[in-house]
Amino acid sequence: MTMSIIRGLGRTMFASYFIVKGTNSAMKPDSFVEDAEPVADRLLPLVQRALPASVGAYIPEDTKTLVRATGAAQVFGGLGMATGLARRAGAGVVAATMVPHVLASIPDKSLPKDERTAARSVLLRNVALLGGAMMASVDTAGRPSLAWRAADAQRRVSSAAGDQRKAITASVNDLSRSARKKLKKAQKEAARSQKKAQKKAKKAQKKIAD
Repeated sequence: MTMSIIRGLGRTMFASYFIVKGTNSAMKPDSFVEDAEPVADRLLPLVQRALPASVGAYIPEDTKTLVRATGAAQVFGGLGMATGLARRAGAGVVAATMVPHVLASIPDKSLPKDERTAARSVLLRNVALLGGAMMASVDTAGRPSLAWRAADAQRRVSSAAGDQRKAITASVNDLSRSARKKLKKAQKEAARSQKKAQKKAKKAQKKIAD
């Protein structure tokens, strides 16, 4: 119970950054356009070529619209995490939106040392946020993942099949032992019957001789 509360609080606190940041980007995109422009110019053509034409047509080419769309995605992703209604999907959306931010915050080598140091701090922050979002996207809230449950079910089936094979082998061995015992008993009885018959034959021969 305590772990669930801590996990929920931590997720909400983490999501609050993206909700606020996304709201600002969606409502006031102009202040983010300048930083986003170089990345948008490099990434948009690559993304449009990589995606099918039917999907690429919906990607905005205008940087301002792209900033707004990214902000809206961060808000929805953050709300999904904070409410727990779509915590893993929301974290995945947020992680995807952080990739352009990471690329945009890579410091230019031509900048003065002080500015480059400040830009490096922003880059590290964005990388940390991306890493946190990636971890949240695979968090199962303490429950086994579908992959683990599938593997565990397979192990259980294999174990049950192995136990069944052992039981069948043991039964066959028991039957074999029982059959061998019956065969030996029949052989002994046959030998005794043969001896009795031989004794009777000898007695009959003696009577005839007398």
